[in-house]
This record gives sequence, C-alpha cells and structure tokens, in this order.
Amino acid sequence: CTPNNTHQEITVAALNANKHVMCEKPMAKTSEEAQLMIDAAVHNNKKLTIGYQNRFRADSQYLRKVTQRGDLGDIYFSKAHAIRRRAVPTWGVFLDEEKQGGGPLIDIGTHALDLTLWMMDNYEPESVMGSTFHKLGKQANAANAWGSWDPNKFTVEDSAFGFIKMKNGATIILESSWALNSLDVDEAKCSLSGTDGGADMKNGLRIHGEDLKTLYTSEIELENAGVDFYEGEKIDEAEEEARAWINSITHNLEPVVKPKEAFVVTQILEAIYESAKTGQAVYLNDK
Repeated sequence: CTPNNTHQEITVAALNANKHVMCEKPMAKTSEEAQLMIDAAVHNNKKLTIGYQNRFRADSQYLRKVTQRGDLGDIYFSKAHAIRRRAVPTWGVFLDEEKQGGGPLIDIGTHALDLTLWMMDNYEPESVMGSTFHKLGKQANAANAWGSWDPNKFTVEDSAFGFIKMKNGATIILESSWALNSLDVDEAKCSLSGTDGGADMKNGLRIHGEDLKTLYTSEIELENAGVDFYEGEKIDEAEEEARAWINSITHNLEPVVKPKEAFVVTQILEAIYESAKTGQAVYLNDK
C-alpha cells in the first residue's frame, strides 16, 4: 500500500527475506520493475500476488464461471470501464507522476483491464494505441467528490484511453478517467462480446444472446434474498481476497491473481502511456 514507484523495491526485499508477498495494485510503475518482482519470487520459491480485489465481487465470480464454461463462445471484443465524472483523489501522491507513474489509467483503469483480461482468459497482447489528456486537471476550484484539486500539483493525466489488439485478433477498448464530462460512468467493470453471447456489468450483471431466433437478456440476481426480512448473504471482496491469499499459502495453492497476469496488465498500461507520448502504436512482440 505504498506509492507505485516503491512496489518493486519493497516486494523484492521481502521476497529475498523469505516472505510471501501480496502487493497492492498496480503491480509496479513499469513492466521492467514488474519482471524483477516475478524473478525474485521464482528465485526464492515464494508466492507473489497483486491486489486486484474486484475479481472477488459476486458479479465478477459469477461472470468468470460463465466465461470459463464457454457460454459466450469466443470473446473477441471487450470494453474495460473506469470512468468517473468528478472523483479525483486529492490525498497522498495520486497526482504525482514521478511517484505513481500516471493517473486514472494506472489507478482505476488497471482494475477494469485486469477484470477484462481475466474474463477473456487472454494474456497475449500484440499491439497498443493510446491517448492521454490533461484537460480538466488544469481547472482551479473544480467540483470534485473529495474537494477541489490543486492544478499546480496535478501532474498526471485526468483521462486515458487505449485500444488493445490481442495476438488472436481480439480487441479491447479501455477507458479511464477521474474527471470527464460524461454521464456514462462506471468503474472496475467490463463488457464482453462473444460468438455465442455477451455480458456486461454496467447495470447489474446482464447476460444476453440469441435463442430460437429470438434475442434475450438475463438480469442475474446475486443477492439471493427471497424474503422481506432477509437481504441475502453479502460478499465482502476484501475479505474474500484475504481468505484466498491465506489459503494459497497454507494449502500451497496458486494465487487467484497470478504474477504473470498482473505483469501483462502493467505491460499494457505502460504501452498506452508510451503510445500517447509518441503518437505511434506500440508492438509488444518487440519488447
């Protein structure tokens, strides 16, 4: 739970001290640093995981089972959603590019991308195009959930968007923003389109497709309430994340969030930033 530019140093030191490590998201500021973390875990034969707790939400767990069962078929187009209208974190080092490596893309876009890749079960990116914007962050006395930010200290992007092509041709659009003039706001969600059906998390969890020459949409009820005086069991994703991590250690299981999966997330985010700076596509085969 430290600034992104310290994740690699602290993680590697702990792994070298013979400790298992859960590191907060994103894995690291750069893919080079993320690889050093993986190397240290392998060298010391210790477990390493990254805090992508949104995988443990009830809707995420259900949708993962649906995609793993093959209900959607071949998922070839997806969107990763991380859009806030006005919710810029003004505390800590969130606005410091040197310490964090970026703004909403590396902060909340990372959650949406992790969910999307996990649902697609596809970790082979081929190329990335990206755009970043520092538009609303320049405004003083702005409306904001946590009070107005200081534009002089706002050194990261306020919005970032990516177009990711996977090696099998599948395409992902990633949208992330702390401040955007949009009423279409969602965070840590994804939309999936496959050959046999689709799904999205935008208004609850919805599964949709075609059956008997008729289109259908199913709204999944995850609460299991059933009666007026019982609201059903609530899943605390932070608690589930902790339980899964402890179980992976005590029972020698593979962590739910695998280091190589988190590495690909960092690799793609880094490529979006690079593409935004150069105006060119980044081909990850060359890396």
